[in-house]
Amino acid sequence: MTRVAAIDCGTNSIRLLVADLTVREDGTASLRDVHREMRVVRLGQGVDATGELAPEALARTRAALVDYQVTAVRKGVQLARMVATSATRDARNREEFFAMTRDVLGVEAEVISGDEEARLSFTGAVGEQEPRRGPFVVVDVGGGSTELVLGTWNGVTAEVRAARSVDIGCVRLTERCLPGDPPTAEEIAAAVDVTMTALAPAFDAVDVREARTFIGVAGTVTTLSAVNQGLVEYDPGSIHLSTMSLTEIRRTTTRLLDLTREQRGEIQAIHPGRVDVIGGGALIVRTVAEQLAVRAGLTEMVVSEHDILDGIALSLA
Repeated sequence: MTRVAAIDCGTNSIRLLVADLTVREDGTASLRDVHREMRVVRLGQGVDATGELAPEALARTRAALVDYQVTAVRKGVQLARMVATSATRDARNREEFFAMTRDVLGVEAEVISGDEEARLSFTGAVGEQEPRRGPFVVVDVGGGSTELVLGTWNGVTAEVRAARSVDIGCVRLTERCLPGDPPTAEEIAAAVDVTMTALAPAFDAVDVREARTFIGVAGTVTTLSAVNQGLVEYDPGSIHLSTMSLTEIRRTTTRLLDLTREQRGEIQAIHPGRVDVIGGGALIVRTVAEQLAVRAGLTEMVVSEHDILDGIALSLA
């Protein structure tokens, strides 16, 4: 058993998982959670428009990493891996980010490809599923990108059959299409068009017709579940492995898009750092869900709290 730390630095949030990693004689691995933490740092602030990481965004990320490093030392972490995804892939000044992470953590941050991001998300998401419910289609809606992955799980290992990452996420879509408070019907229609265009290559690359279970992961999806359930605060235990029907996804999306930022801020289950972008994220989830209903006959989404973060930790085996 090895105590490991996984850090996932996305466009909107940065997350830490400390876990005990056990590798069995047959080469399979399992995790036992020790500590999970999330900070909204909005690293991708303005990247879609400027092509660069903003100084204030780098400062917020550095502050979070300093705290994560303290936690890792206190928890006795032996191995660590940090990956960075969409915002960092797209930034011209990403060397500033690398220098900062080396200085704080003493390890090199890895900017992974969209396809690798998709595979790690799939591995993390399917571990608690019954193999007979596969093949699985896993959808990871992030701040700057969305991943669509199809594969199977035999109870021991995950096999990815097809995966594709596209550059549309809750931060990117909100900054590009949804300035209104609340957004207008015209803005929402434009956002749907942008989302459909962005998602088309993913559905071309990933044939979802054989999928039998739809799993949604990451903060947008889990927040939608919290809102749908009417939770008075964000509760991972109530959210993990909950389900949302297509009707519930549509209803929750409409509700969030109809509210002002101030009104969304009054919903305690929504993290303050997601208040301004959750409508855009919900719209992406709704669009994906509608496509899966048409293409694969899937009308229910399983919500998982386990995702790329767990995949990163398992990759240390």
